[in-house]
Amino acid sequence: MELTLGITLAVLGAGLLHAGWNALVKSAPGGDALLDTATVVAGSEACALVLLPFVAAPAPAAWPYMAASATIHFGYYLTLARAYNVGDLSFAYPLMRGTAPLIVAILGIVFLGELPTAATALGIALISLGIVSIAFVRHEGRRKHPPAAAWWAFANAALIAAYTLVDATGARASGTAAGYVTWLIFLEGLPFLAWILARRGSAAARYVANSAGRGLVAGACSLAAYGIVLWAMTRAPVAAVAALRETSVLFAALIGSLWLKEGFGLPRLVGAVAVVLGIAALKL
Repeated sequence: MELTLGITLAVLGAGLLHAGWNALVKSAPGGDALLDTATVVAGSEACALVLLPFVAAPAPAAWPYMAASATIHFGYYLTLARAYNVGDLSFAYPLMRGTAPLIVAILGIVFLGELPTAATALGIALISLGIVSIAFVRHEGRRKHPPAAAWWAFANAALIAAYTLVDATGARASGTAAGYVTWLIFLEGLPFLAWILARRGSAAARYVANSAGRGLVAGACSLAAYGIVLWAMTRAPVAAVAALRETSVLFAALIGSLWLKEGFGLPRLVGAVAVVLGIAALKL
């Protein structure tokens, strides 16, 4: 398996899509991160439902992985909402996405037997360190990041690493990355949406319905981004793809700066340079 230029560009595109839907969650006018997350999940469910007739069903060996992933994603959505409730996009997003590749690399060695080369290990380390450094940049006049935001982001990172390994294995076993991700996205959102409806009732349903446009756009971005990543993981080492995917943080930092007015500055530029050097190392 090799991380080719085509795969690299595809995963970078997935990173832009992923940053975009996270920014939509954070910037939603309702200000309720849990319901805004539910809106995105509902949108991705709708997109997956439309695509189901056009994709092949995954092989039977892949279904246990989808069940495990659905369980992990439930926790992922909860921790994502909590992280955005208590922290800025430009803090929580880099922290949760930047630490996940390191965990994936370690778990990939243990469970998949994918020992990275020296260049790949250096690239993963540079990308992760650059991303995490972006999270801890402070700007004059901005509030201090609460400890709770860091803890929720770290919890989310652990869940990202877990579902990444599960889904990479499942996609490889499925025989069809497109079928796997479409069925997964359709099925894994159902428990979360049912839980939201049971907890918030008709008010949640109205909120999601009133935000349908935003949810469909963000949901389509989420589905496309994860589909590209899982396709890449069937053709390249999981740890390298996982690290490359998290360059989405550069896009999120730019969006947070230009759209959400969260600041960027020289320190974040240094982190961005580290990420770029990490990408270069992955291609050595």
